[in-house]
Amino acid sequence: MPSSFKMENMPFSLLSEREQEYLRSSLDIGYYQSGEVLLAAGDVPEGVYVIFKGRVGESDVAVEGEEKQEQVFVHYANEDYFGAWSAIRGTAIHNFIAEEETICHILPTKALLELCAGNSRFGDYFQQSLSAKTEIQAQEGGDQDMAEFMLAQVKDGLIREPLIVPEGASITDATVLMREKHADCVLVKRGNRYGMVTGTDLLNAVVIDRLDLTADVADIASYRLISTTSDDYLFNALITMTQQHIERVVVMDDNQLTGIIELTDVLSYFSSHSHVIGLRIERAKTIEDLHEAAHGLNDLIKGLVTHGVKARFAMDLIAAMNGRVIAKLFDLIVPADMQPHVCLIVMGSEGRGEQIMKTDQDNALIYRDGLQWPGMQETMQLFTETLISFGFPECPGNIMVSNPAWVKSIGEWTQQLSDWSYRCEGEAQMNLAIAVDAHPVAGNAALFKTSRNWFMRHLQNNDVFFSHFAKASLEFDTPLTFFGNLKDKGELDVKKAGIFPVVHGIRAMALQYKILETNTFKRIEALVEIGQMKEEHGRELAEALALFIQTRLKQQVKRIDDAEDGVDQTPNILELSSLDKMERDLLRDGMHIVKGFKKSLTLRYHLGG
Repeated sequence: MPSSFKMENMPFSLLSEREQEYLRSSLDIGYYQSGEVLLAAGDVPEGVYVIFKGRVGESDVAVEGEEKQEQVFVHYANEDYFGAWSAIRGTAIHNFIAEEETICHILPTKALLELCAGNSRFGDYFQQSLSAKTEIQAQEGGDQDMAEFMLAQVKDGLIREPLIVPEGASITDATVLMREKHADCVLVKRGNRYGMVTGTDLLNAVVIDRLDLTADVADIASYRLISTTSDDYLFNALITMTQQHIERVVVMDDNQLTGIIELTDVLSYFSSHSHVIGLRIERAKTIEDLHEAAHGLNDLIKGLVTHGVKARFAMDLIAAMNGRVIAKLFDLIVPADMQPHVCLIVMGSEGRGEQIMKTDQDNALIYRDGLQWPGMQETMQLFTETLISFGFPECPGNIMVSNPAWVKSIGEWTQQLSDWSYRCEGEAQMNLAIAVDAHPVAGNAALFKTSRNWFMRHLQNNDVFFSHFAKASLEFDTPLTFFGNLKDKGELDVKKAGIFPVVHGIRAMALQYKILETNTFKRIEALVEIGQMKEEHGRELAEALALFIQTRLKQQVKRIDDAEDGVDQTPNILELSSLDKMERDLLRDGMHIVKGFKKSLTLRYHLGG
């Protein structure tokens, strides 16, 4: 029977040939009748159980009133393993009961501990850490070159030594130095500050502004520099340059200048063609030009997925691209004299920067109190229709600027937020959840920030509101019983089961502690930083959310490719039969994390009963 043990399955494939042979020689066999307890809570486990045939339920005793009931929350079937964490801990915390005649391989605890001690990756996997498992999976499979890029840091050979000239150097001095060093920019040191002068700046100074060649180059430098650190991810530098419409960033470590990183260097390291799309968006002079550039985003998304780019990196880049498309369309459609008096905001997943494949629009317009713009609503109707033609689907709930209910003066907008917060019924709470994820993308951002800051102050110490607001996180069950013996046609709505509970629960906590970030991952980091969430818990929660999004994205891309009209009709559905064992294990681990998070929300906001 030990020869039937499948070493190719994770995590046993992490073992060397010698370790695998030792494992085989250590295996025992257990035979269990239906209803028989393999392992009871409080018992000292024999070791790790790997099912050869049969089905086992992991359960706990739930007390309802005066009755005690066995509550099964996970099923294990052929090739699944269980009991590893209990074996390492020394005591089982749940009951494991055979639900039909079952045969298990048993790896004794002593052998398990020896293998964990001798193989760190094998040991990490058995720590039940989702982040460790997903990292191991990424290393074991996928596009290794892409994985190396995603982990590459700015300091990995791409930092250029800066050319620095002192204040008082002339335009001629700077030009000669740039020519000698084959560079297209210099840094000017003025006191303790650095400013940047590019070749274009020098040309404009001489030709357009007609400055003398002896003029101080410090007077034409830009001192509002965008910076990064040498240990930041290279991909983040690409995202920053995309968002800021720039071609270089300075590298600062401990407030000391380290060097410069240029777009051309990053692009030579990463060939997703995102820069080409970005340039086409920026150079668009007409709606037709922008339409053509926007449709290139789907190919970019497919390329990112095909090459194994992690969902969080893909989300950041696509959010930056989408933001540029929307802002450019705003510039093309909204009259220039009106733009300083209005602010376009995106909300929902777009506002959080967590939308990859386009689902639907969620946007609104805030305008200055007293603004007279007779053609405003007609312009907003055109804006919505144009976005739809660009591939941004119409919002089923009509939460778009084409709907006058989402075009409001700053006074009306703040009053609306207040009204929603006082009403505890479903639609008001849903609208508020969408609105608090708002992010300004075009126009005068100060209008949005003024209303947001007022609302944050308005909510101070409103415990009743937060209790009602957070309750929506518990609306959908965590479907752990789906995992184990999966049906061939089983389906799972991953948004209801995993994504929404995390996103909304974190949204409620972020609102309570006045965290201005809208992205869920950044909100988690901020909650950890202020001590409202343990670092390990935050890391696992973020990893679970990324896993759900990544798994959904892979199936979305496949369905879009298979569909004649190129549209995914079921964007949040996971077809469980298409998941391999490793993906199923990770998904189950992620659901455990969601279940634990929902319990913590219940306690925090007194949601029991």
